[in-house]
Amino acid sequence: MKKIPFIELAFGILILFLIQSIGTLVESIYILDLMNTNLDEKALGVLYLFSPLLAIPFFKRFPRLSGWVLFAALLVSRGLMPYLNTAGRLPAAGVAVGASLSLFILLLSAKPKAYGEVEAGLAASAGMALAVALSTLLRTVNHGVEYSLVPAGGWVGWLLGLLLGGLLAGVDFAPGPASAAKGGQAAAAWLGIYLVVTLVYFVFSAPAVIARWTQGNYPLIVSAVSLFSLAWAWLAITRSRLLERITPRRLLAWNVLFTLSLTGTILAHRVAFPPALESPEVVVGAPTWLQQVPLGLMLLLFPVIFADVRAFLIRLEAPAASAWRTAPGILAGGFALILLVFMHIFTNVWGYVKPVSLPFRNAFWLPHFLLAAGLSLLAWLVQRGKGAPEPGRAAGFHWGWGAALGVLFLATALTSLPGARPPVDGSGRDLLIAMTYNVQQFNDEAGEKALERQMAVIRRASPDILAMQETDSNRISLNNNDYVRYVAEKLGYYAYYGPTPITGTYGTAILSKYPLENTRSVFIYSDKDETGVAEAEVEIGGRRFTVYNVHPDSSDPAMLGFARVLLARAKDRPNVIALGDYNLRDYEEAYRLIEGTLVNAWVSVYPSEVSPDGVDMSGENRIDHIFFSPDLKARNPVYLLPPESATDHPVHWTEIYWEGR
Repeated sequence: MKKIPFIELAFGILILFLIQSIGTLVESIYILDLMNTNLDEKALGVLYLFSPLLAIPFFKRFPRLSGWVLFAALLVSRGLMPYLNTAGRLPAAGVAVGASLSLFILLLSAKPKAYGEVEAGLAASAGMALAVALSTLLRTVNHGVEYSLVPAGGWVGWLLGLLLGGLLAGVDFAPGPASAAKGGQAAAAWLGIYLVVTLVYFVFSAPAVIARWTQGNYPLIVSAVSLFSLAWAWLAITRSRLLERITPRRLLAWNVLFTLSLTGTILAHRVAFPPALESPEVVVGAPTWLQQVPLGLMLLLFPVIFADVRAFLIRLEAPAASAWRTAPGILAGGFALILLVFMHIFTNVWGYVKPVSLPFRNAFWLPHFLLAAGLSLLAWLVQRGKGAPEPGRAAGFHWGWGAALGVLFLATALTSLPGARPPVDGSGRDLLIAMTYNVQQFNDEAGEKALERQMAVIRRASPDILAMQETDSNRISLNNNDYVRYVAEKLGYYAYYGPTPITGTYGTAILSKYPLENTRSVFIYSDKDETGVAEAEVEIGGRRFTVYNVHPDSSDPAMLGFARVLLARAKDRPNVIALGDYNLRDYEEAYRLIEGTLVNAWVSVYPSEVSPDGVDMSGENRIDHIFFSPDLKARNPVYLLPPESATDHPVHWTEIYWEGR
């Protein structure tokens, strides 16, 4: 019988909202707390993850009323999120997390009104795959930034919410008999569901993170995630009998191979940092094909997470009917998600939340390994001693839905392609504009999103070379948004992301109106933050410039070591431009060492360090610098101070010229 997949589509939108809301909740807490390197009561926002425990007792007596109350809460809270400030997004995201989790549990017991029963595990696995595909599209169409979570795309959230309401009107919320699964097995299944949601949130809902980990082919990675997700959704809805061939033993083997490939993908790009102050720097260039082998395997194998969803739910016939059997799994899953989130974040802020964060230095692989390995173990435990499941009842599929899946894939693949860069003729030029901009993960000094305001500053200066620091937004702490890609595509720049998120730096990206060549990342000994310098070469006006984007922050001896390495790498290179957030003031030894060889743009024009219009950048006021080779000259240097800079740092740019000007 041909049917419209009400349940599968409802699961897809619901899981999409859940992933978006968890990401926004963690992002809001990070911006308000961890970005300021402290923890206070706002960190208690993670308790929203346990809020389904308050809703489940009402499911058996008032299933329909519970469903519509939860939907109303989800529609309003998710719809408002793009338009709220950071403090407002935190509770809104928390309510959306609780409502979507609770509604997910209730929906597992729902039945379509228009046709017979469907297998909840099969429907939920198809919905998970649809959610991944939808999330991939919403991020890709907006150049790496989740479109429905910015004000311009807020309408998408409302539209999907209303569509979800229409789909829910076509189902019966009345729960069936209680699950026959034992308490321990039910808890393991719910823990497994939480781990799948966490892994999707960490990685596959935003494939740009994989491209940043590996410096891989962005269109290929995005297209692969979309294609394989949609393929699973198609199989689950139209060819569910094929999935019966996935026996428990085969599923375990599939999970183990996926765990190895995911962990291998990260470890292949892990950097062995200099262990001591006297150790030489470590230079990392473009990855070799051998480093990308685990990536290819991971992309082929990742649909196992959808099979895991079915394995976890297939024995839970009606979880909403048994609060006591559901609660332990929700508690375990919530705690696991919180623990893994903090582990992930601590790999980046290991120098600031001592002593608990120190063991996670250079351990970016660890939370991902624990996630995948945990799924392997739980899938085996849940299925242990069980026979093959009864075939799902999802036969028949209208051709229109197949066409819709195809359109979804094509839209994702096409929008992943890079836009054309406007041609810029550098021949005959004898001047360029260089800018250094600490964007604080694209937030202003008050902790509000400032991407568009920062782009307005960039447009105003129109730099030929732009060095941005603290660009590491392509991680869960900033909801996996790839703002560097967004800026490059919107403003027509070539971009080098610099050190990957795997390395735990705060991000030093180089953007240029001219093609970037010989890009590389250089890691220098540090005892507080990882010091990763982004390097690139660019040709302008017949001259080849070497650009260094720096952001060190260490003890005084380590900062002095950084200065020596920077000067050693710049030695004998003409046309050097070394700019960034140096975290050095003009009276510090490391600064004076650099100034003894390279020229400071501001000081070369204003020796008093105070501009004619009274901008005082002396002493404590200046840590963002532009240095260059003595064969170059500067004019018209500018410091734009907060709040006009739309960040917590002054933004600094200058004209650099040569020859006869």
